[in-house]
Amino acid sequence: MSDGWGPDILGAGFEQRTLPLVQPGENGPLVATLVRSAPNPLVAWTKPLRDVDVLYVHGWSDYFFQRELARFWTDLGARFYALDLHRYGRSTLPGEVPGYADSLEEYDEDIELALAAMGQGEKRGRRLVLVGHSTGGLTLSLWAARHPGRASALVLNSPWLELQIGPLARQAIAPLVLARARFQPLGQHPVVDLGFYTRAQIELGAIPTPEYREPWRPAQGFPTHPGWFNAVLTGHATVAAGIDVGCPALVLLSARSSSPLRWVPAMTETDSVLVVDEIARAALRLGPLVTVARIPGAIHDVFLSASAPREHAFAVTRDWTAARFR
Repeated sequence: MSDGWGPDILGAGFEQRTLPLVQPGENGPLVATLVRSAPNPLVAWTKPLRDVDVLYVHGWSDYFFQRELARFWTDLGARFYALDLHRYGRSTLPGEVPGYADSLEEYDEDIELALAAMGQGEKRGRRLVLVGHSTGGLTLSLWAARHPGRASALVLNSPWLELQIGPLARQAIAPLVLARARFQPLGQHPVVDLGFYTRAQIELGAIPTPEYREPWRPAQGFPTHPGWFNAVLTGHATVAAGIDVGCPALVLLSARSSSPLRWVPAMTETDSVLVVDEIARAALRLGPLVTVARIPGAIHDVFLSASAPREHAFAVTRDWTAARFR
């Protein structure tokens, strides 16, 4: 198409656009991919978020596939966009290391290109809501703090704001991780994801078919590397020192965590990836106006939980957003 938008794997109601990056990869320039879904133009003007653009960023070893999340925002009148960052999902290129980045600031280029494609630099008066899941929530929080005033609100879905073993242990291992990242950034780490989080989603019926791309979201996650782990730990340390995202923030979390070491049925109603109490504490360092909502029965992606906690999370988000976009 002449404007760069074309069909997306999610089918009717979704389009995608490739965003070439300046930064090089192993085999040439990298790309990011922007997906969009628009509200019904006949009724959008009557909705509370008619002047809002939403930009969603996925987590680690993930990509955008959540139709229901897009529909939630477009039903409120917003224009919904989702970004598959470089080396993820639709932006995967042959020969690249999946999900790898030396610094979370690498994604500034992806985000800026997405905002330009959304017309954020041109649409005076259109407000911006950033929505991030897990590592995407960490990435967007840091970006917002470096770009105060760009976003009107930040909605974080189980953001990875602190390491699972807590801040003291993180501080203890950080120098060791940094040393290895300098000399062997692409070294291999042992596999620690046993696939239980994916199993929980399958049991809940949260994995769509037939358009789902398992290689883009493998059951045990992508292999991890010292350079990437150092980038994440640097992000955690920045949040722990205190930042200001420059706008109100809503942080959605499960009420409870479960250990990822062995399968238990409770993994279908708990966060089996993060320690939610640590995330709740870290969230208070995002700025002066932070709301933390604990959702009983939710899993790591609260919007992929069973129907009751999922609807609870949507209701909390709807009410919180309505209070800020009157």
